[in-house]
Order: sequence, then structure tokens, then C-alpha cells
Amino acid sequence: MKRRLSIIVMLVVLLLVAVAVSMTFGSASVSLSGLPRVWREILDGESLSTEATILWRLRLPRILLVCLTGGALAVAGAGYQGLFRNPLADPFVIGSASGAAFGVAIVVVTGLQTSLFGLSSLSLAGFVGALLAVLCVFIIAGRNRETPMVSLLLAGVALSTFLSACVSLLMIVNSEELYVIFGWLMGSFSGRSWGDLWAVTPLIVIGLLMMATLCRSLDVLAFGEETAATLGLGRKKFLILLLSAASLLTAAAVSAAGIIGFVGLICPHIARRLVGARHAVMIPASGLLGALLLLVADDLARTVLGASELPVGILTAMLGGPFFLFLLKTERGTR
Repeated sequence: MKRRLSIIVMLVVLLLVAVAVSMTFGSASVSLSGLPRVWREILDGESLSTEATILWRLRLPRILLVCLTGGALAVAGAGYQGLFRNPLADPFVIGSASGAAFGVAIVVVTGLQTSLFGLSSLSLAGFVGALLAVLCVFIIAGRNRETPMVSLLLAGVALSTFLSACVSLLMIVNSEELYVIFGWLMGSFSGRSWGDLWAVTPLIVIGLLMMATLCRSLDVLAFGEETAATLGLGRKKFLILLLSAASLLTAAAVSAAGIIGFVGLICPHIARRLVGARHAVMIPASGLLGALLLLVADDLARTVLGASELPVGILTAMLGGPFFLFLLKTERGTR
């Protein structure tokens, strides 16, 4: 147990170091040695220099939002993998990504402009679309009480395929809006501000707290549904709570940055290797790894091409795909 806690502490330290280093990246460079001076300017509250203004208004809210989003996706992925007892499950396994994409496509095509609780029309459409897709999958799968997990997966695949086709049709018919929809599908934190951070923080915090209460139930479920039922796990109540928590985290992350893949798939795998399968430790480790991984990817996305910025979803796929293949190869080699 001491080793696991020391790993958690190490991950916290690494994340704090990564946050500090991320503050120095960008078109206007700020050295690590200059950070204390810039922070003194911010805390004094007097007229801010250019460096302090960039750090406070642009970089810090973006960095914090990246960490929250990465942590939310990783924790949601850990929850779904525990629920389905399938290491290939990720936060988008039951249709939230396609639902979010469909909601965004509808808003872009119709030109609807609205906001709620600080969420822009695109963010709100992604959030609502993700939740509605999961709700539809749950309602459809709920008709089959014998194999709820299999039904959830099959319904999720079917609905994702249908909604993805609808999104493709909207993009073809409305070619002038193609770039906006496609750019959102790739995921990006460009232009995010304090308002975006405050809008999704309560949602992510609620989802994380809900997930924390389900750790013991996930440990019980790991022994199988029949064993879990004999140990007193209420399957229907647990299923509703876990889907609500994981879907809330996923929808909040999608509303913040669009669709970002691989974070919720890879980080739980790494966490299990580092701290074991006990969810009370593995889920926090997954969240920290998700924040760290997405922060590194976002730093590369906004600096690798100089003045231009890459969609962060492209980098997570480019980094995550080969790394996941490496994990699978080494995992198979140890058996």
C-alpha cells in the first residue's frame, strides 16, 4: 500500500512540474526562473506586464482545463472498463462521441446561437448530445434484462454507427460548414478561457465524486456479475449510477474540447500496471495520468508548428496508438 501511495504522490509531483513547464510554452516564452516574478505581479493585482497577462488570461485557464478534461476522460475510461470488464472499453464506447458530434453538427448547420451556464452553443450541443445518446442506449438495452452489458455494447455500436452516418450526411450536404464540424471532431483547446473552465468544473467534480463512491462496487463486479449479486451488489442501481457518473465526465470533457481519443483507453492500462487493479487507487492514478498525458499532448499541439496549432486529438491518436500497441505487445509477452 505504501508503494501505491508513493506512486500517487509521484504522479502529483510530475503533474505539478508539467503544469509549471507548460506555463513557459507558447509564442511569448516565459522562462521557469521568471515564473515567480510573473506570479508576484499577478498576486499584487497591479498593472500586469505582457507576460503576466498572457499567463493569467490565456495559458493558466487553458492548462487547468486540459488537466480537468484529461482526468475526466481517464476516470470515465476506468469506470467503463470496470463496468464491462473489458480493457478495450473507453469513454465513447456507448455512443457519447457520436451523440456529441451529431449535436454539434445540428447546431453548426442550423446556425443556432445560444449559451447556458457559460457553455457556448457548440459546447452545449456536444454536452447534451453525448448525454442523450447514452440515455437512448440505456433505454434500448434496458429491454433485455438477461445480458445488460452485452446489450449496452451492441446498442452503443448500433447508435454510434447511425449517428456517425447522420453526421457524415450533414457534412456532405453542408460542405461550407465542413471545416467547423471537422475541426471540432478533432478536439482542441484553442481559445479556451476562464469562462470555459468554470462552466465544466462543477460537472467534472460531481462526476469524479460519484465515481469515487463506486470504487468498492467496481472491485466486487470484477469477480463477475453472479458473484457480485450474491455479495449484495444491486445491479440496476449500480449500472445507473456508474453510467451517470462516467457519462457526465465524458459529456463535460467533450463540451470543453471536442472529441479526444485514446486518453480514456490508455491511462487506465498504465494505472493498473503501476498501482494494481484496486479501483480506489487505480482510478485516482488514471485521472492523474490522463491529466499529464493530455497536458503534454496539448503543449506539443500549440508549439510543434510554431504559430499554427494542431488539433490535440490528432496528437493523442498519434502518441496513443503506437504506445497502446506497445503495451499490448509487452503484456502478451509477460503471459
